[in-house]
Amino acid sequence: MKHIFYIHHFLNRKYVLIVLSAVILFVSCKKNFTELNPLDSLSEGTAFSDPSKIELVANGMYQQAAVGVYDAGTGAGAGRGYPFGAASIEQAEMRGEDMVNLQTFYAITYEATYNSASANNANHWEQLYSLINQANVLIEGASNAGKSGILPADVADQYEGEGRFIRALSHHELLIHFCKPYADNKGSGMGVPYREKAVNSPAAVEEGAAMGRGTVAEAYTKILADLDWAEQKLPVNNSKGAARVRKGAAIALKTRIKLHMQDWAGVITEGAKLGTDATSGTFSSPISGFILEADPEAPFKNYSSSKESIFSIANSASSNGGVNGALPAMLSAASTAASPNAGRGLVAISPNFYNASFWVTGDKRRNLLVQQATDPKLWFTNKYWDYVNRANWAPIIRYAEVLLNVAEAKARVGGTANLASAFQLLNAVRNRSVPAADKYTTEPSDLVLAILNERRIEFCAEGRRWPDIHRLVLDPVYKTNGIPAKILSAQLKADGSDYNLVTRPMLTPSKAAIPYTDYRFLWPISSREVSANPVLRDQQNPGY
Repeated sequence: MKHIFYIHHFLNRKYVLIVLSAVILFVSCKKNFTELNPLDSLSEGTAFSDPSKIELVANGMYQQAAVGVYDAGTGAGAGRGYPFGAASIEQAEMRGEDMVNLQTFYAITYEATYNSASANNANHWEQLYSLINQANVLIEGASNAGKSGILPADVADQYEGEGRFIRALSHHELLIHFCKPYADNKGSGMGVPYREKAVNSPAAVEEGAAMGRGTVAEAYTKILADLDWAEQKLPVNNSKGAARVRKGAAIALKTRIKLHMQDWAGVITEGAKLGTDATSGTFSSPISGFILEADPEAPFKNYSSSKESIFSIANSASSNGGVNGALPAMLSAASTAASPNAGRGLVAISPNFYNASFWVTGDKRRNLLVQQATDPKLWFTNKYWDYVNRANWAPIIRYAEVLLNVAEAKARVGGTANLASAFQLLNAVRNRSVPAADKYTTEPSDLVLAILNERRIEFCAEGRRWPDIHRLVLDPVYKTNGIPAKILSAQLKADGSDYNLVTRPMLTPSKAAIPYTDYRFLWPISSREVSANPVLRDQQNPGY
């Protein structure tokens, strides 16, 4: 079980929601990926009294990122992979159109019928803020431990850098679901409360409750400030590899953030730190030695040791999102010839994506798909294949994304040198997977579109589709317009004949697109939040 420490505080005779109460420390009675033995209970003062206990606090932050709690405080309390162990990937794919929801589990997300009390979006908000508070507790505690001599200064800085990275990542996740994109009037719309203080006392609860949403632009500024700080203080390497935040992860995440801000020059500058300015066509990072694996399956077969993985959320047999949240359970086929009792078969690959003309037949990334052996014979991702232990790590950012982020930025800036470099970066990712006959020998007529299509293939089932829809919604050339039209499960033929790489049929989605101007493009703030927080009650997203 988890031991969660709260400071309860009444506002208007109601308990303040978990995101405004003090989540001092999460520690698990199960072993997590660090293989340390957590304490059964730990006060905040005790937690930062010696280095071994501070490490437990850091472990607790990663545990919260991986498992979360579903409907905390209601008695359910089950881990569901919130927010980054699985849920961020599952939710982002279900808001897009490249995968098809088959059961009721994600129907609300997939069909945009959510409201302020619906579980998936409400828990995402609440668990992200729980994680943010975990990060803030670590940041403040480690900083004080460094000042008092309990930790060496560089070790204290490392912990603070890890906390700042997680804080930045979490706030950006909130922005892409609950806020308009930065491209909408340069982020002048309502953002999310950017919480930078640990909520660990009644006074801190009151201060947090008075904080409004600010603007999207203000949140992005603070995200970048956190990542800049983390870049300077985090080590190049650590003993846990991609499972713990490193310097390269802070830089890589900045390429993503600046892409969302359409700061093309900024993307290029940050990417250069990770080796994207090479002219040979072969790319590797001078920081941490990140590379593209020769085999596109490698990051998923060897998720704990792949040099392509910059940062992932570790799952294990004893610490994961469970059968109702873990990636192999949710996204994998219910049965295959090799695994007759595999996943749950809840989310399939869309036939329209499978048959898309830009995804060539011999692409090796099709080996990361698997067809269900029994009816309905649909295709599923096989990136998360450990059905029994559910120990596949959740990929947060890979070197392939850094290369494609920079490729897009350079293609948009234009000019002979930038276009040539963008073409090389695209080919580095694409050429490891496509047959020789399908490799580009000359630059595509629309290089940006080729890069955007490559992102859809490369990051299929990794939760990158909704973030791209969100940031491109107002793009003058490549705009996504809003929530895309979607295929519903009733449209799919049980015999699997909708998937055909010879005729490549396209189904007409029966779920109509939802325009950007519709209130459903944004998720509502959790009803539990707004009922406890009068400031945010007055700043709820319109329509809810």
